[in-house]
Amino acid sequence: MAFITWKTKDGNEISVDVKDGLNLMEAATANNVPQIEGECGGCLSCATCHVFVDDQWLEKTGEVDEIEDTMLEMTDVERQHNSRLSCQIIAAPDLDGLVLFVPEPE
Repeated sequence: MAFITWKTKDGNEISVDVKDGLNLMEAATANNVPQIEGECGGCLSCATCHVFVDDQWLEKTGEVDEIEDTMLEMTDVERQHNSRLSCQIIAAPDLDGLVLFVPEPE
């Protein structure tokens, strides 16, 4: 299990224990994290679960593959160096303490 924190632009934080193997989009929608919609259900065909990974966690969240890279070009908020689709980050014990920032369109 991993304790994950989503930080919203307005300063709110939502922190929950996430079961190993669950993707973080599913965890976010189950816990009503604002701006995380997951319209495609996690099949990597939208970009509505876009997050910014805290820089200290970038290496542990894994590499962006080619399909995710393409989808990140379609986000509502401009892509940054630490952009990920949360459906592609899978909860595991080594992600315990992970912090994700939820982008919000201006």
